[in-house]
Amino acid sequence: MNAGRAVGLLLGVAADAAFGDPRRGHPVAGFGRVAGALERRIYRDRRSSGVVFTGVLVGGGVAVGLAARRLGRLSPVAEAATTALATWAVLGGASLAEEGTTMARALDSGELAEARESLPRLCGRHPGSLDGPGLARASVESIAENTSDAVVAPLFWGAVAGVPGLLGYRAINTLDAMVGHRSPRYRQFGWASARLDDLANLVPSRATAMLTSLCAPVVGGSAQGAWRTWRRDATAHPSPNAGQVEAAFAGALEVRLGGRTVYHHGAEERPMLGDGRTPDAGDVTRGVELSRVIGAVAGVLSAATAVAVGQGLRRRPRRRGALRRGGTQR
Repeated sequence: MNAGRAVGLLLGVAADAAFGDPRRGHPVAGFGRVAGALERRIYRDRRSSGVVFTGVLVGGGVAVGLAARRLGRLSPVAEAATTALATWAVLGGASLAEEGTTMARALDSGELAEARESLPRLCGRHPGSLDGPGLARASVESIAENTSDAVVAPLFWGAVAGVPGLLGYRAINTLDAMVGHRSPRYRQFGWASARLDDLANLVPSRATAMLTSLCAPVVGGSAQGAWRTWRRDATAHPSPNAGQVEAAFAGALEVRLGGRTVYHHGAEERPMLGDGRTPDAGDVTRGVELSRVIGAVAGVLSAATAVAVGQGLRRRPRRRGALRRGGTQR
């Protein structure tokens, strides 16, 4: 029934909430160093090199997950332990909330220099030209997107595919963050990582948008606004996934997101999402609270999904066996 996987997912969510990211020797940071070293060896300005780069690293992450799953099959306790460790390693809910809270405090106290210094820990925007409202908008957008990428999506893949799903997804998402840019260097080389990340997040991003609608009233937000803005504005965003959650957060918090977005490699003019007011420090705080609620609900749902997947896998061979024993069924 995948009870060990379900328990492990819940323990991993609890560990992330209680301890946050490991201070030293974070596995994701180690993976990033390996990816950086491989990039330096095989980089060429073409898609085929990027396909090899992505395939080797994602395949390696899945292989480690398969080895851990084999170890977990020794007993339900082993399965729970390996799943819990992997879940804790790949989740980023606590660090997201910490960075969002730091940003909200800096904005609330008018410390724009401190806020600009904090922004790169939330997203890849260029903070130099941003004022208070611009920093708040960038923060809310990043909190929304990372609620999907760093919380809901890992739990979804962990529920469906266990430890290989957890590690494989984190490898995909990390590579997208590293090379999945539209900069001249990565437009070709990062294509495979970016497209694979789009595919891996198709379901989780929409699940996150739906959870945003359901959870919005808990933080004083609008469930109806989240649903309406999600359905109306999401497809205007250039990303097939980020637009889903950003639009839902805009409606939930009753703010307006989008507009000119400056990255280190250039600027983009994003469509407006929502029709509320300009975000401020209080909206960053509410965004953090909403992200935490969504993460808690997603943890419970992932455990329930793991059990349901396990039950479905157990039933399937029995039905095939019944057909073989009973002869042709009419």
